[in-house]
Amino acid sequence: MNDHIPEDLDPAGRDLRAYTDELRPDHRMVRNARGEWVLLRHEDVVAVAQDPERFASGVSQHVHVPNGLDGDAHRAARRTLDRYFDAEELPPFEPAFRGIARALFARLARGTAVDAVNDIGATFAVRAQSAWLGWPAEIEPHLLTWMAENHAATRSGDRSRTAVVASDFDAIIRSVLQPRRAGDGVLGDDVTARLMRDTVDGRPFTDDEIVSVLRNWTGGDLGSIALCVGVLFAFLTTHPDEQRRLRAGVSDAELDAVIDEVLRIDDPFVSNRRVTTCPVHIGGADIPEGAHVKLHWTSANRDAEVFGDADRCDPHGHAAANLVYGTGPHVCPGRPLATMELRIAVQEALAATTWITAAPGEEPEREVAPLGGWARVPVLLG
Repeated sequence: MNDHIPEDLDPAGRDLRAYTDELRPDHRMVRNARGEWVLLRHEDVVAVAQDPERFASGVSQHVHVPNGLDGDAHRAARRTLDRYFDAEELPPFEPAFRGIARALFARLARGTAVDAVNDIGATFAVRAQSAWLGWPAEIEPHLLTWMAENHAATRSGDRSRTAVVASDFDAIIRSVLQPRRAGDGVLGDDVTARLMRDTVDGRPFTDDEIVSVLRNWTGGDLGSIALCVGVLFAFLTTHPDEQRRLRAGVSDAELDAVIDEVLRIDDPFVSNRRVTTCPVHIGGADIPEGAHVKLHWTSANRDAEVFGDADRCDPHGHAAANLVYGTGPHVCPGRPLATMELRIAVQEALAATTWITAAPGEEPEREVAPLGGWARVPVLLG
């Protein structure tokens, strides 16, 4: 192995999965154009994710609940927010999610190409998430437009542009909150209204904290679910034997395991950042206090030292090391919701079709840095 820590060539316009596959055999870590230390190996990514004392999550000047919190503040926020994803909370939403998926697949054209990312994934994500949060249907075009603008801004790497898009999304959230307020009370009993009445560590959430939580539950999740759907449909079209097996019928638990493994192979949740609270040695390098460290989940999930052939689909053999939803105290709290939505999307797609194939004459398009997965996956719904 080469212990030299290379300066990362600007990856703009590159497929991050392929790029990190090239780097990882020789380098545990690279420095990117922003001076961040990017960890590529599974062992190092896990070590940092499970060490919040030396690698803190407060990397932004803005309020991020619970992602940007550590210690007691993080634990208190998770005690409150994790309840929204527990085993009793989510099942009542399943019929609504299935109805949304069935209506979507019923209206999609047969015999002509549809894009699994945007026509299926983005639309389903917005409708399912809005149903869960209790947001009005009229907000759908605003969210779909914002998703497209957010992806474009993220790809551009222009921080001023991403700041404007972030501000636009906060305005969308506040437009949802305002009608729910009536004098000193909160209208309704949907998930959003319950959050507005909820408390953390014995006190009400501030308005900025409520906006931050809802931004986390929607702004990040909408785009991620759309990318996940693209990855899953790309897999189905290129693995006919597996599509045939799933069509024959598998349990929910088995389908969940397959979905998790497909997302490990092509992880669209690219990375998270941490900041060092003291000088550390990680990834073969001495890193000073106050440095930004990036946990590259997509790369770690393809580490040959852990998974052998990274493209080999082994849902049960690879499950324990799968980092799609992270690890450590900041492991993704929304995993149960994402799992349910993705399972339903796949099940209803298979139920509504006789076969799903790649659209002839139309090439799929990979997402490029700093995003992962696919930008377009044209498919035919048989």
